[in-house]
Amino acid sequence: MIEEVYSISTDNKKTIEKVIQDDNLHYMHMIFNQNEGLPEHFSNSTVYMTVVRGTLSIRLNEQDIHEYSLGHVLKIPYNTKMNVKNLHEDILELIVIKSPAPKSNPSHR
Repeated sequence: MIEEVYSISTDNKKTIEKVIQDDNLHYMHMIFNQNEGLPEHFSNSTVYMTVVRGTLSIRLNEQDIHEYSLGHVLKIPYNTKMNVKNLHEDILELIVIKSPAPKSNPSHR
Protein backbone atom coordinates (compact mmCIF):
# COMPACT_ATOMS: atom_id res chain seq x y z
CA MET A 1 0.00 0.00 0.00
CA ILE A 2 1.46 3.34 -1.06
CA GLU A 3 -0.70 5.64 1.04
CA GLU A 4 -0.57 6.08 4.78
CA VAL A 5 -3.97 6.17 6.45
CA TYR A 6 -4.84 8.04 9.63
CA SER A 7 -8.07 8.26 11.62
CA ILE A 8 -9.56 11.07 13.68
CA SER A 9 -12.03 10.95 16.53
CA THR A 10 -15.73 11.17 15.75
CA ASP A 11 -16.66 11.66 19.40
CA ASN A 12 -18.03 14.84 20.96
CA LYS A 13 -15.81 14.97 24.05
CA LYS A 14 -12.77 17.25 24.37
CA THR A 15 -10.11 15.98 22.00
CA ILE A 16 -6.68 17.19 20.97
CA GLU A 17 -5.24 14.67 18.54
CA LYS A 18 -1.82 14.93 16.97
CA VAL A 19 -2.77 12.99 13.85
CA ILE A 20 0.39 13.54 11.79
CA GLN A 21 3.70 14.92 13.02
CA ASP A 22 6.48 14.59 10.50
CA ASP A 23 9.19 16.77 8.97
CA ASN A 24 6.68 18.42 6.61
CA LEU A 25 3.85 19.45 8.88
CA HIS A 26 1.88 18.88 12.04
CA TYR A 27 -1.79 17.98 11.47
CA MET A 28 -4.04 18.15 14.50
CA HIS A 29 -7.73 17.55 15.15
CA MET A 30 -9.45 19.30 18.06
CA ILE A 31 -12.92 19.14 19.61
CA PHE A 32 -14.03 21.52 22.36
CA ASN A 33 -17.29 21.79 24.25
CA GLN A 34 -18.53 25.09 25.66
CA ASN A 35 -15.89 26.97 27.71
CA GLU A 36 -13.11 24.57 26.66
CA GLY A 37 -10.05 25.48 24.61
CA LEU A 38 -6.28 25.65 24.57
CA PRO A 39 -4.03 27.32 27.13
CA GLU A 40 -2.82 30.70 25.91
CA HIS A 41 0.40 30.19 23.97
CA PHE A 42 2.55 31.53 21.12
CA SER A 43 2.38 29.85 17.72
CA ASN A 44 5.59 27.93 17.02
CA SER A 45 5.03 27.85 13.25
CA THR A 46 2.59 29.28 10.73
CA VAL A 47 -0.80 27.87 11.80
CA TYR A 48 -3.69 27.11 9.45
CA MET A 49 -6.92 26.59 11.38
CA THR A 50 -10.13 25.30 9.75
CA VAL A 51 -13.47 25.46 11.55
CA VAL A 52 -15.23 22.16 10.80
CA ARG A 53 -18.24 22.81 13.07
CA GLY A 54 -19.30 25.28 15.71
CA THR A 55 -17.91 28.76 16.32
CA LEU A 56 -14.29 29.51 17.12
CA SER A 57 -13.62 32.39 19.54
CA ILE A 58 -9.99 33.43 19.16
CA ARG A 59 -7.90 36.27 20.51
CA LEU A 60 -4.60 36.91 18.73
CA ASN A 61 -1.96 39.06 20.41
CA GLU A 62 -3.81 41.98 22.05
CA GLN A 63 -6.72 42.31 19.61
CA ASP A 64 -10.34 41.75 20.62
CA ILE A 65 -11.85 38.26 20.39
CA HIS A 66 -12.89 37.42 16.83
CA GLU A 67 -15.38 34.67 16.02
CA TYR A 68 -15.37 32.33 13.02
CA SER A 69 -17.91 29.70 12.04
CA LEU A 70 -18.07 26.59 9.87
CA GLY A 71 -16.00 26.83 6.72
CA HIS A 72 -13.62 29.59 7.79
CA VAL A 73 -9.88 29.03 7.43
CA LEU A 74 -7.45 31.20 9.40
CA LYS A 75 -3.76 31.68 8.68
CA ILE A 76 -1.96 32.73 11.85
CA PRO A 77 1.66 33.91 11.63
CA TYR A 78 4.57 32.42 13.57
CA ASN A 79 5.08 33.75 17.12
CA THR A 80 1.53 35.09 17.52
CA LYS A 81 -0.02 34.94 21.00
CA MET A 82 -3.11 32.73 20.69
CA ASN A 83 -6.10 32.24 22.96
CA VAL A 84 -8.41 29.60 21.42
CA LYS A 85 -11.81 28.94 23.05
CA ASN A 86 -15.31 27.67 22.45
CA LEU A 87 -17.56 30.25 24.10
CA HIS A 88 -20.75 28.80 22.58
CA GLU A 89 -23.11 25.95 23.38
CA ASP A 90 -22.48 24.08 20.11
CA ILE A 91 -19.43 21.82 19.85
CA LEU A 92 -16.36 23.38 18.20
CA GLU A 93 -14.30 21.17 15.90
CA LEU A 94 -11.05 22.32 14.29
CA ILE A 95 -8.39 21.00 11.94
CA VAL A 96 -5.06 22.67 12.73
CA ILE A 97 -2.05 22.43 10.43
CA LYS A 98 1.37 23.77 11.36
CA SER A 99 3.65 24.25 8.40
CA PRO A 100 6.53 24.06 8.27
CA ALA A 101 6.67 21.55 11.08
CA PRO A 102 7.98 23.45 14.14
CA LYS A 103 11.00 21.22 14.75
CA SER A 104 12.12 21.34 11.12
CA ASN A 105 12.43 25.12 10.78
CA PRO A 106 15.53 26.49 12.59
CA SER A 107 14.42 30.12 12.10
CA HIS A 108 11.29 29.33 14.19
CA ARG A 109 13.13 28.22 17.32
